[in-house]
Amino acid sequence: MNAADSVLQRSFPTVMVPRLEPAAPMEMFGERLLIAKNGVFLEVNQPWLSLVRRIAAYSVATAIPYGDVTESTHLICERVPDALIGEFARMARAASPNETGAWIVWNAATTQFRLAPVTILSHTPSALRYEPPALEAGEVRVVDCHSHGLHPAYFSSTDDADDQHEIKFALVIGNCTSHTPSMALRLCAKGIFEPVERVPSSWYEAVGMALVAPEAA
Repeated sequence: MNAADSVLQRSFPTVMVPRLEPAAPMEMFGERLLIAKNGVFLEVNQPWLSLVRRIAAYSVATAIPYGDVTESTHLICERVPDALIGEFARMARAASPNETGAWIVWNAATTQFRLAPVTILSHTPSALRYEPPALEAGEVRVVDCHSHGLHPAYFSSTDDADDQHEIKFALVIGNCTSHTPSMALRLCAKGIFEPVERVPSSWYEAVGMALVAPEAA
């Protein structure tokens, strides 16, 4: 096999799922394909997230001599602190009408979250160019946040292109100067986009408290 192909296949291996026992767990962080009786699945193993999703089904009833796979999600880092969503809402309001961005990162060693602002190269009411924040040892990105200034929160075609190869939650906060900013949230996993239909109500409460607090101080 071509050397380049060998490297690529080692970085993204394919596993035939056994019928009589579970597939061996992933030994390293990364991604792999699972070929199963009930389709082709993507498995993601990250310090903060393990995920299995079906990405293809068979178009003919060919007998597949492999086992079944069940979709799953395990959020290893557990719940993102509500206060960090409020902290980013304050950033978004301060930058409005221009866009801004930040990452919510998690440290696997300390199990602590923090908000890490990006380094802005340029920003306007409709665009944001930035460099990622510097992360400390053990930190990984969990949520990629950006704002839409005076516009509603939604995911644009530009967002889709930017997120195509990412593994993260993506959060947009819009209507940043209103009493109740809008929010859009989705899970991104190597081209899979799963909208979160109902953003946690505690996030809206945290945003409301964060935006009122400076005025009351």
